[in-house]
Amino acid sequence: MEQNAYRVLVVDDDPDVALYTRTILERRGGCSVQTVSSPALARVAVHDFRPDVVVTDIEMPGMTGLQLLALLRADQPDLPVIVMTAHVSIEYAVSALRSQADEFLTKPVESANLIAIVARLAAEGRKKRESARPREYVLAVGAHPDDVEIGVGGILAAHRAAGDQVVILTLSRGGQGGEADDRQHEALRSAELLGARLFLEDLIDTEITNTGPTVAIIERVVRQVNPTIVYTHSSHDRHQDHRAVHEAAIVATRGVDTVACFQSPSSTVDFRPTRFVSIDGFTDKKLELLACFSSQADIRTYLAPDFVLATARYWSRYGGGESVEPLEIIRDMADMSMSSRKQTVDRNTTPGESA
Repeated sequence: MEQNAYRVLVVDDDPDVALYTRTILERRGGCSVQTVSSPALARVAVHDFRPDVVVTDIEMPGMTGLQLLALLRADQPDLPVIVMTAHVSIEYAVSALRSQADEFLTKPVESANLIAIVARLAAEGRKKRESARPREYVLAVGAHPDDVEIGVGGILAAHRAAGDQVVILTLSRGGQGGEADDRQHEALRSAELLGARLFLEDLIDTEITNTGPTVAIIERVVRQVNPTIVYTHSSHDRHQDHRAVHEAAIVATRGVDTVACFQSPSSTVDFRPTRFVSIDGFTDKKLELLACFSSQADIRTYLAPDFVLATARYWSRYGGGESVEPLEIIRDMADMSMSSRKQTVDRNTTPGESA
């Protein structure tokens, strides 16, 4: 699936129709498609999956497609919605248009027509949102090279695709996990590939503190960047550097409206994500970022592509899409769900190891 593929949510209680629509849009339209069987599930999916277009049936148990349309219009007035029905009726068409549907189609829908309409509405919707959407200034803080790429590589790629500015602050060069010079060059390559600005500090790996210089470094970068969103380590982590960076970052970013914590390979079972961000369309970019850290490939099994993808797939059970990155939300005044974001990893690092 292409990184910028249009995302389509299909709402239909008939599994055969839903599968047909999904197949057409995925195979012939190149879209990323999620299907749900009820309007109630659709509202949750809209929040998590952030579709470019919603395609909904009218006749469904519990709530009609037109009632769903009214709710979607209240939540997101500019979200394009296509209403489909098997009943060829002027009254249905008028009802749909009065409910502000963008298109009204009768089943069976001609596949080429459906693809063309979805593509047009999705393109128009993206253009409108792009012109209206304020840019975010994102700061991702990690203890070692590759920490933020593992935790929120997909989310950061989504931020860049949306035009947001991304800055990575890495507090040590990871000397305990390999040659510091090698890891520095790898971090620079990854940041360049992402299109992010990199601040690479030289605190001692495995000896990072939660006060003094650590807080001062993060505060300095925060003053320079003035971020609207910060991603950093969780407190629920076996690695002492990760816990220290979390504690220092919470102090240093106290003036930032939105702060979220990502999962590390050394996260404990107490890691409790409350936000699950889809990174559908950005998994390939995440794998490219992680491939930059070739010095770690043989010693960090959690960097293996199949491991990364499996972890992202696991978290999708809690959020929309097929690949997800999880976040513990500390403060939340911004929308982090964007076009496609969410996270991954394992738990192989023990205390005293470099991530």
